[in-house]
Formats: sequence, C-alpha cells, structure tokens
Amino acid sequence: MFTQIKTSKENKEIVTLLTRRLGLGTENVIAKIAYAYSLSKNRKLDLNDIKDFGGKEYSKSVLFGDYYDIYLGLLCVHYSIYKTDKDIAKYIKMHVDDGLTILNDEIINLSNIDGFDFLTEKIQKGLLEI
Repeated sequence: MFTQIKTSKENKEIVTLLTRRLGLGTENVIAKIAYAYSLSKNRKLDLNDIKDFGGKEYSKSVLFGDYYDIYLGLLCVHYSIYKTDKDIAKYIKMHVDDGLTILNDEIINLSNIDGFDFLTEKIQKGLLEI
C-alpha cells in the first residue's frame, strides 16, 4: 500500500526549480503535474530502472489529496494492475521522477515561461491528438 514516496536526489533540486519557474503553486502541485504528465506519455516504466530515494518526500495525502483514487486508477489502468499491487508506490515514484525530468528538459531553455501558458499549450496539444 502506498503511504509515501521519495523522489530521486537529482529531482529534489528539479522540483524546486520547476516550482519557481512555473509559478503554479507549491512543490506538491508540480510533483502531481509531473506524475500525470509522465503517465500521459503512455510509456510503461521498468521497475528495474528505479532511481535512488534521496529526494523530496511526499505522503499520499500531500501528493494527491482527495483525488488519490483517481490518480491511482490512472496508474492501475496503465499497467493493468490492481490497486493493492505491492509495487504501486514504486510506480508512483518512478512516474513522478520521470515527469519531473521530462518537464525540466522541456522548459530548461525556455525564457520567460509562464506555467499557465505552458499547461494550456500541453492541454491543447493533447486535445488535438484525440
């Protein structure tokens, strides 16, 4: 059962940087966006490639709030697993780490990036792909 996760040591700094650059709220908001963004890439991550656990720690309630069941459901459907799978926390951790890395790579060279415009562009692009 998932109660908390820790990002990689590398992503501890990245989540702080993204929080400042995007201005969308606290670090847990960026971590939540990173998780969903990673899942939206429709890639299945390999548990053997899990990164270290030296970064930011997020509890279930801080990361997902009242919407834990929805975020968990997205993961379970993606991997065709049940909500009590022993590896749920590892998958969540991996997708938070993966999403933070992807977001950082995408915005690192953008100047004057606004978080709202960035998200709006991603949502619009995603809708066009449907």
